[in-house]
Amino acid sequence: MVMTEFSSTTRFALACNDSTKLIEPIQSRCAIIRFTKLTDIEVLKCLQRVTKAEGLEAHDDGMEALIFTAEGDMRYALNNLQATSAGSDGVITKDNVFKVCDVPHPEIATNVLKFALKGQFSASCAEINKVFDEGYNLVDIVNTMTRVIQNSTEIGNDQLRLNFLKEASIIKMRTLKGNRS
Repeated sequence: MVMTEFSSTTRFALACNDSTKLIEPIQSRCAIIRFTKLTDIEVLKCLQRVTKAEGLEAHDDGMEALIFTAEGDMRYALNNLQATSAGSDGVITKDNVFKVCDVPHPEIATNVLKFALKGQFSASCAEINKVFDEGYNLVDIVNTMTRVIQNSTEIGNDQLRLNFLKEASIIKMRTLKGNRS
């Protein structure tokens, strides 16, 4: 193995989002350093510097969408900014970001949550069907719903928020296992 053979003269720096996906022989030869996700403000400051330096037309809602899709990962934020810029002639709007990043629109997920909180389950399901009709899979929808639930000011009760998040995680696990019941 290259790492073992050259370990006396060379240092390797590996970056990944999930160190558990590295095989054990590599993990055993590494010092694992974990970084926390960046705050939305930290991501925004960097995005503002880049959009200014690149002369991009960045709307506030576009910056919010980039922050939402990045989930605290600056690499995702910059990649999504670059892709949106290339695909929309340098105009960064929320619609352009969500179209390019292929993420369900969080406004629909917010509507799902609002209807569910009011007990209007038919309306809530109709909103979910809109997202399915756009071609998104259940994991994408649940991921977006999870982010919306975590950030929602509509849910005043922490226990209710935890219950929603628990149900979302159960749905996601069932979907990933192939069990849709």
